[in-house]
Amino acid sequence: MPWKTLLALALGVPLVVGIGVTLDAQRAGSFMGSLDDPAIKYSTTPLDNPVVDVNRKLQERTIQLTFEGRGGYLRSALEALELPVDSQLLVFSRDSLQGKLVGEQSPRAIYFNDRVALGWVRDGELLEVAANDESAGVVFYTLEQRPDPLRPPQFIRTFRCLGCHSTGDTLGVPGLLMFSTSDMDAERFAGVPRRVDHSDPLARRFGGWFVTGSTGSATHMGNQVAALAARSNREIDSVQGLFDADGYRALSSDIAAHLVFTHQVGMTNLLTRAAWEARAADPLLHAPTTSAPEDEGRVASMMAGIATEVVDYLLFIDETKLTAPVRGASGFAGRFASLGPSDRKGRSLRQLDLTRRLLKYPCSYLIYSPAFEALPPSMKGPIYRRLWEVLSGEERADRYRSALSLADRTSIVEILRETKKDLPKYFEGGIR
Repeated sequence: MPWKTLLALALGVPLVVGIGVTLDAQRAGSFMGSLDDPAIKYSTTPLDNPVVDVNRKLQERTIQLTFEGRGGYLRSALEALELPVDSQLLVFSRDSLQGKLVGEQSPRAIYFNDRVALGWVRDGELLEVAANDESAGVVFYTLEQRPDPLRPPQFIRTFRCLGCHSTGDTLGVPGLLMFSTSDMDAERFAGVPRRVDHSDPLARRFGGWFVTGSTGSATHMGNQVAALAARSNREIDSVQGLFDADGYRALSSDIAAHLVFTHQVGMTNLLTRAAWEARAADPLLHAPTTSAPEDEGRVASMMAGIATEVVDYLLFIDETKLTAPVRGASGFAGRFASLGPSDRKGRSLRQLDLTRRLLKYPCSYLIYSPAFEALPPSMKGPIYRRLWEVLSGEERADRYRSALSLADRTSIVEILRETKKDLPKYFEGGIR
């Protein structure tokens, strides 16, 4: 492919726009290149993610998955993938692969950690897994919910999820989705899904979801089910009694877990897009193409623009602040905050605030993720440079100053200095 064409794709020039791209839902640019670009090879590149590790252990028979009643392989799959039960989120909107089995009496359960999300539908044929691979982005797997004594279970990679999970709503890369569904249909439990992230106020979030815990005086769109319709307040601490809980691992759909997952979905997709843009724009990965000096300048400008998008999200610049304190009801918040890493003062980027905003120190914990670590130098360099511009106070625009106080910026830099190994030397500079 000629370098000029590669550059056009990398810069997001819409040579061809897919029918499935929902442009009105985008808040950041989308990757417009090919999943089969020689620098990406999404379908064939060697994978490095927790599901690969679990599959190897299953083949070696060092671990086993046990089929148990209506839960199927759920319990042992969660244990194998190290997915905490308190991360459980419950969605009754039917916008999913096995949606015909989903409703307020049988919600879909989602469990997650920093790298893996697992979806379980009671009496469904499959467990659905999305794993954030070190270089491939989000990779999708299924596990048949059917025991076979002659063949150990294996997670099988699937590509059919890309019809929904590689669109404008995921920034044009295979990614995660977080929707809030409005105009719920009382019979089908389906409506109009809208992508949400941490910039959305609570009043526009959680449509089609159960939400446990308290949001104080703030309202949201969750818990709009018949069983709670007569109540003046839909706030609940547990889903106990709202449906038959046989097969579920918990009775919570914690508000703190919802807030964390909402942020994580957007950050995961942005990091994948940033990595793919950098690789697609690198002529060294598209031999025998070469680049002219003017092309190199345009690529550098593009990298700087994407870095600004990543850093804005990383630092919660456009986060909609909470209008009332939020309280979870499952223990998720305490466990999540305990994971570190912490500096010598005990401060961590995983500490939750939940009074004014999500994080006490507003810098995403995914800065420690394998996906961030694997960013190409042509992308990681501009991200670090832009991160320092904002945190040091060199960036003086009002939107940054209003989002991050001097105390916020100082604390974040101090934490990063002690916990981020590859931090550039210029982060030792002064903060103003």
